[in-house]
Amino acid sequence: MIPYYITKRVAPALLIILIGLFYSCEGLFHFSPNEITLKESEKNLNAKNIARIQSQVPNDTLRFIFMGDTQRWYDESSDFIKSANAQPGISFVVHAGDISDFGLATEFKWINDIMKNLKVPYVTVVGNHDLVANGPLVYESMYGPMDYSFEFGDNKFIFVNTNSREYKFNGRVPNLPWLLSELRDNPKNKNAIIMAHAPPFDADFDPSMQENFSKMLANDPNVRFTLYGHQHTFKDGEYYGDGVHYFVTTSMGERGYLLVSSWKEGYKIERVLF
Repeated sequence: MIPYYITKRVAPALLIILIGLFYSCEGLFHFSPNEITLKESEKNLNAKNIARIQSQVPNDTLRFIFMGDTQRWYDESSDFIKSANAQPGISFVVHAGDISDFGLATEFKWINDIMKNLKVPYVTVVGNHDLVANGPLVYESMYGPMDYSFEFGDNKFIFVNTNSREYKFNGRVPNLPWLLSELRDNPKNKNAIIMAHAPPFDADFDPSMQENFSKMLANDPNVRFTLYGHQHTFKDGEYYGDGVHYFVTTSMGERGYLLVSSWKEGYKIERVLF
C-alpha cells in the first residue's frame, strides 16, 4: 500500500527516495533507490500482455484505451482503472509513457500494481521520465524493448521511443530506419498505428528529425493517425497538412484518456474524462 502522504505529493522527490531506500513490497530493505528487484511476474510484461491480447478473437472494430503520464498521480491512476473497466468492448490499454517520475524501480512497481487491476491487458510506451537514473534498465527489465510492434486484427501497432532530449539529440532517437522497416513490413496493408511519448512537434523531439519522421508517416497510406502523451493536455490536428492526424492524450493528473476505435477503413477517437 502506498503511504497516504505520497499521494498528496508532499515533498514527493524526497519521500520517494526515502521509501526507495527503506520500503519494499517484499518486506526487504533497499540499500539504494536505484536498486532493481523484480519478481518474475513483474518481468517482460509487454510480451506477456501482447500474448494475452493476441489470444483474443478480434472484432471488425477494435476498441482500446490510450492513456499516459501516471508519474506521481497514484490516486488518479486508481480512479482511471475504475473508468477503464467500465468501458465496454475494450481489448487492451496502452500506457503512453512517464510511468514513473524519477526512474525508480519502486515507482514502476507501484504503477504496475495499479494497472494489473485492469480487466484487460496493458502495454507501454517509454517516456522521458522513465529514462532518468536507472529507468532504462528498469523499463527494459519490466516491459522489454523500447521499440517494438505487434499485430492484432486489421491493425499493426508500432511503439517507438521519441524521447530525443534524453539522448542529447544525437540523431538516433527516434530510430527512423527501424520505424521505416516496420512500416514496410506490412504485406496485408493493415492499419499502421504509431504510438510514442513525445510528439514530433514537441521541444523534446529532435528538431533535425521532425521533418523526416512526419514525411515517413505521410508517405505510408496505411498511416491515418498517430498517438502521443507527454504534454499533459488533449490535442489533435493535422500538424503537417499531410493527411496524418496527430492525437495527444492528457495526464492522469488531469483525469482523462483517449478511447480509440479502429476498423479497416476508418477510426474514431473520443476524449474521456473521469
